[in-house]
Amino acid sequence: MHDKFKKRHRVPQGNDRLRRQIALEAARRMLPALMPEAGSLGLRDASEAEYYAAKRKAAAVLGHTVRPGDLPSDAEIREQVLHLARAQEGTSDDDVPEEDPPETRRMSDHLDRFAIYKMRLEPLAAVKQNPRWHPEGDALYHSLQVFQRARRDRPYDEEFLLAALLHDVGKAIDPKDHVGSGLESLGGTLTPRTYWLIEHHMDLLVRPDRPLNPKIKAAIEASDFFEDLVLLRDLDESGRETGVSVPTVDEALAYLRGLEAEEYLEP
Repeated sequence: MHDKFKKRHRVPQGNDRLRRQIALEAARRMLPALMPEAGSLGLRDASEAEYYAAKRKAAAVLGHTVRPGDLPSDAEIREQVLHLARAQEGTSDDDVPEEDPPETRRMSDHLDRFAIYKMRLEPLAAVKQNPRWHPEGDALYHSLQVFQRARRDRPYDEEFLLAALLHDVGKAIDPKDHVGSGLESLGGTLTPRTYWLIEHHMDLLVRPDRPLNPKIKAAIEASDFFEDLVLLRDLDESGRETGVSVPTVDEALAYLRGLEAEEYLEP
């Protein structure tokens, strides 16, 4: 793949905020395995490999490429698991030891990527589209149609399904640059593959007023994700029917949450 078409976000050494974000996302994945048993005060044990896999997946879903030495420690993951366990048990902030930074305690309220996806999707219901190209109606209805069709073709491909669901979120932010504004609004919540698919989902749309640059076409066709992009383009075009039953935003996100346990990243 050409580097200019592959977005990577490397965590700089010493970036404590991003390190804590990765630690918290990894803790959310480790929580079911480490949650204390009833009546127990301590966390359960996990292997070094389990911690490492959780950290790598956490960095990926947050859109970062991280050197192994820059990942948070296992102890940092366990600390965040304790915060999440307290939150689930309804422990108040007053019960949290004072040495825990307030920023760390609050982070779990804001980092859930699915909450960000919902926040970006729901405004699309108010985005009315040009009936010449979108006879189906608003941008949310279109996005849910594309997601539903993608789920039929790639039911276990979380990265592709996210691209199908989120490809037009920027239309509620900046219709003149819905691709760029959408990607910016999603922050570090996407893997490089999902980012690339959204970034280029308009590049295969060829119309008299949109000739495709031959250099861009050649670079895209050289990508490992080109076939995925072709399918996404086809689904984007076909997801424009009227009167089609689609899932709600919550139902679509619930389905994606259920795929989190799938092993889609190499160790």
